[in-house]
Amino acid sequence: MTQPAKSYYRVMLGRQSAHATECLAGSFIGADFGIEQDLSNKLPEEWRQFNATFIPVFLAGHPDKSRIAAGLACGALWTVAKGIRAGDVVLCPDGTGRYHVGEVQGSYTYASGKVLPHRRQVKWLPIVIDRSAMSEALRNSTGSLLTVANITEYHQEIDQFLASLLGQPSPNIVATDPVVEDPVAFAMEKHLEDFLVKNWAQTELAQHFKIYEEDGELVGQQYGTDAGPIDILAISKDGKRLLVVELKRGRASDVVVGQILRYMGYVKEQIAEPHQAVEGAIIALDDDQKLHWALLAVPSISFYRYQVSFKLIKH
Repeated sequence: MTQPAKSYYRVMLGRQSAHATECLAGSFIGADFGIEQDLSNKLPEEWRQFNATFIPVFLAGHPDKSRIAAGLACGALWTVAKGIRAGDVVLCPDGTGRYHVGEVQGSYTYASGKVLPHRRQVKWLPIVIDRSAMSEALRNSTGSLLTVANITEYHQEIDQFLASLLGQPSPNIVATDPVVEDPVAFAMEKHLEDFLVKNWAQTELAQHFKIYEEDGELVGQQYGTDAGPIDILAISKDGKRLLVVELKRGRASDVVVGQILRYMGYVKEQIAEPHQAVEGAIIALDDDQKLHWALLAVPSISFYRYQVSFKLIKH
């Protein structure tokens, strides 16, 4: 897939789109998170540096929050203030099932004392995309409960919406994708992930772990990190263990061990509290001998097989 020159984001305009009306009227997107200071000269190019500085600030103002919550908040704040570039496209829900589309125009500004004070100027386009018109994959990604979600991988579908609604010719669609070799397999993985999340309580993992939540909202699915999105981030019921779950359709190879170790390393360095252990779980239809040998050397990673059942019942 040809990479677009710009990135695409879904941005929440306040909790449950509470400030959508004001943002649309004022031509801006913004964030808060209780960081009450001008960040104009405090936005490094790397979000990791920003988090290192502001996670303690966030926790000082929110002593009841976890380091995971602090990392999510600071990462989202940096993305809104710095990570989103001028020219990038944002989709913002208004709470009615519709997404307003805008192009980011300016750099960061601080509006002291106002809602969502960490702001970016946006040119709202005369376009509203109905959630029901989106593909299931795009609906799932735009429905993320996180403040900011990078949805650039769906840029072709979004560009088709924009072209159609603006009365322009549809952009050329490149059929091949060197990253996702098999679009059907990619869709299958996504369906398996959604099914696992919805049926988590019926799995063996649910005996000890729950998918990570923040303020009662599920944020552990497709947990964004600098190492890539984690399929599922879970935490033990006693709060002492974090679990990184990697889901693979079909047979998993030993390559996935390096991938999940990368995620686990990130979680250990950037998220876990000193008292928390980090473990991994690979879920696939089957394994092979190479994966079996690799896992023997990494006892902190478990392997689970899933089973798919399909049945027709005549009426």
